Amino acid sequence: MGERAGTEGLLAQLRRPPGGRDGRTMLLTLFVDRTGTGVWAAACVLYFTEVGRLTAAQVGLLLGVSSVAGIAGTPLAGRLAASSGVRPVLIGCHLLRVAALTAVLFCSAFTPLLLVVALATLGDRAARAMEMLYATEVAGERRSAYRALSRTAMNAGYAAGAGLAALGLAVGTPAAYRALVVADVASFLVAAALVATLREPHRAAAAPDGPGSGAAADGSAGPAARPNPWRDAGYLRFVALDAVLTIDDAILNVGLPLWLIHSTRAPHALVPAFLAINTVVVVLAQLRVSALVSTARQAVRVVPLYGFAVLGCCAAAALAHRTGAVAASVLLLAATVLVTLAELVRSVVSWELSVALAPERARPEYLGVAGMAHSTEKAAGPLLLTGAVLATGPLGWLTLGAATTAAAYAQRRYGAVRLSVTR
Repeated sequence: MGERAGTEGLLAQLRRPPGGRDGRTMLLTLFVDRTGTGVWAAACVLYFTEVGRLTAAQVGLLLGVSSVAGIAGTPLAGRLAASSGVRPVLIGCHLLRVAALTAVLFCSAFTPLLLVVALATLGDRAARAMEMLYATEVAGERRSAYRALSRTAMNAGYAAGAGLAALGLAVGTPAAYRALVVADVASFLVAAALVATLREPHRAAAAPDGPGSGAAADGSAGPAARPNPWRDAGYLRFVALDAVLTIDDAILNVGLPLWLIHSTRAPHALVPAFLAINTVVVVLAQLRVSALVSTARQAVRVVPLYGFAVLGCCAAAALAHRTGAVAASVLLLAATVLVTLAELVRSVVSWELSVALAPERARPEYLGVAGMAHSTEKAAGPLLLTGAVLATGPLGWLTLGAATTAAAYAQRRYGAVRLSVTR
């Protein structure tokens, strides 16, 4: 009965989300966007190797450099949104991705491919920051519930994109790979068209000067100055810790698969189950987890749960190293569930604190800087997992879990201090 009620609640909220028509359209936009992203994520490596004729080293360099380029996307988009509005910037992000990925179809050399893929990644990261900002403005105080619904829409899109990619990859011809890129381009065109139907969200007028708005709390030059996130040491500290507290993404997509293949006796066929379990748990549990956090103070209290979930995941992975195939499989599946729970906590807590700790009158710039946390993890997380954690074996896993837990407690402490000053 509980699961049925939860399912009915999810479906009902998807039909009537926070933000009304605009909120519902944005959820559809997220689904379409992530469908294209899912296609690209599944097919890009094979496209580069089979159509672009790049070496493995070149593919690795291309993806690494593009990830670094993506870090610049979120603060740039936030700055533009502060002056031009969220809606036109988000449309521009989608059109940049359309142009860049269309150019991919006509590039056959490494250097031009590097440039256009970096631009596509920059547009992707910028678009995510603008989606977050738009949802924050439209959903208002119900942003935690909206975040849960958006996660459901995004995961459904990723699954649909992976399914479409599987069809093209099964054909395995250059024409099929190009068709997948065309499908990716089409998804971003549709996303841009959907965003064009949205209304620009109403942004509250500048709040009176006080804690969180003036120089003492946010690094602005004085009472009349617009808060500047780059001069706000407290917010930058939050973003730095938030980058550490997104490591679940690299663990799920890089660490656990490579650890299974190279360091355990678990069957390689178990790797696809990681993503399947992640998707199922997110759909079933996202609304329940989001119900734990409706205020910034609740988010601060919940942060350590992220650290404990990652610590449990890392401990399970470490134990799987010298066990039999069955035990290793069970431990790695348990690790997948735990890292997915960490992801659920992070998705709610990170968004809530990104918004709550930012001065309302400079929210676009602040959320643009906050978006750098995930972009940084995307660039550095895989390198950390492969270069340090996996290289040092079980000790590396346990160290990662302990460090993440310590970062979670630091985030709780610093977040509570900032809230006490700003609220």
